[in-house]
Amino acid sequence: MALREIRVLGDEILTKVSKPITEMKPRFEELIDDMLETMYSTGGVGLAAVQVGILRRIVVIDVSPEQDSPMVLINPEIIEMSGEQTGVEGCLSVPGKTGTVTRANYCKVKALDRNMKEQILEGEELLARAFQHEIDHLDGKIYVDLVEGDLMDATQEIEEEYEE
Repeated sequence: MALREIRVLGDEILTKVSKPITEMKPRFEELIDDMLETMYSTGGVGLAAVQVGILRRIVVIDVSPEQDSPMVLINPEIIEMSGEQTGVEGCLSVPGKTGTVTRANYCKVKALDRNMKEQILEGEELLARAFQHEIDHLDGKIYVDLVEGDLMDATQEIEEEYEE
């Protein structure tokens, strides 16, 4: 496994649509392992392949507090959403910044696992947000386009919480 370089806002690849995976190949297995290692090393809860420069429809997510419950989603598609949540969102491709984004509070996703077996995953709150955020990446969309108001410095948000 190896850490991959995370592409940041302004890199044109982040605006491109990723291609589906039709069969699992050793290079995709390696990519998934590298993506997990990269996500964990940066403290993220999700990472899309495009964020490490690979235009393939692969996402890794782990919203568990212990960061020991990785999910691998290949060719994910949202099949159901409901409710609404508004909260602060950040992104490894937009380092040091956060913004307020409204998304569905519940999200059901159909995807393949790393063995290319279909899986249906459901999530609420943070997991629902992560599904939507990462699948947006696969379609060339970045959360900054959805931000209500201005982007904030990540440290500014923490300081404001303590001032209240």
